[in-house]
Amino acid sequence: MSNVVKKLTLQEIEQLEKQLQFDTSRLGPGMRARTQYNGITITIYQSQKVMFQGKNADAVASQLLGASITTPSSVSAVPSHIEYNLSNCIGSDEAGSGDYFGPLTVCACYVSKEHALLLQELGVDDSKRLTDTKIVQLAEQIVTFLPHSLLVLKNPKYNERQNDGWSQVKMKAVLHNECIKNVLKKIDTSHLDYIVIDQFAKREVYQRYALGDVPFDHLTNYETKGESKSIAIAAASIISRYAFVKHMDALSQHYHIDIPKGASQKVDLIAAKIIEKYDLPTLDAITKKHFSNRNKAIQLIQKKSQRNI
Repeated sequence: MSNVVKKLTLQEIEQLEKQLQFDTSRLGPGMRARTQYNGITITIYQSQKVMFQGKNADAVASQLLGASITTPSSVSAVPSHIEYNLSNCIGSDEAGSGDYFGPLTVCACYVSKEHALLLQELGVDDSKRLTDTKIVQLAEQIVTFLPHSLLVLKNPKYNERQNDGWSQVKMKAVLHNECIKNVLKKIDTSHLDYIVIDQFAKREVYQRYALGDVPFDHLTNYETKGESKSIAIAAASIISRYAFVKHMDALSQHYHIDIPKGASQKVDLIAAKIIEKYDLPTLDAITKKHFSNRNKAIQLIQKKSQRNI
């Protein structure tokens, strides 16, 4: 199966919609319309990108869009020195590990050689370079066609594990390993070339903490700054970050306060406000209790109380 993506203007999209009968119901997040035409699946995204999937996708795209479409071809070459992006890979990454508020989210996803080209054209990149808005937009597109597994360790369970003596590294190892196992069940493993994990621990530490066999260990590599080396890791990072962002948005809406990411002094101030407005157990239920922000927030309240005496 080949894939072609083109960025169109709104006028060009409207012209395409007039040519074919598109379905606008039962759509995935981020989609505008979808249809089948001559064995090709055509998906229009809210980002104004149009994806053609199927045999002869390039020919059908040229037929429908014509020479007047001035956007570049979607199949641009992946740099040849990036071996992972020329292979069939599972990549895994996490989000939320450095944030006081919110869960730990981990994702693994399978990216074929063909999908590596497609992800590049869609703009998949290191999530640290992307805004939350762009991450949401990309994630809602790529989850529709990438085999993936997403696990969310919410704060109560996170704090329970931490209280039992689990380090954050152990939590990550268990979640990464489970996500990878889940993805392996969804694909033909005979075509798998690599499993690439954004390195948070050395191989022997990961193997010790993973609570079970590490599948396809002979194919597994651990890469520092993995998002810049493997588009499969970059895609997994975007999906895990998407889940974290959505969770944080839900917390802000529920508690009627803009809850910040990270672990800065601003985070201390918001944590103190939550204790004052609700109580300490409420704060603990939505945070990672072992972070120093907890004590700093308590100290802020104590200082405020002393000033008011």
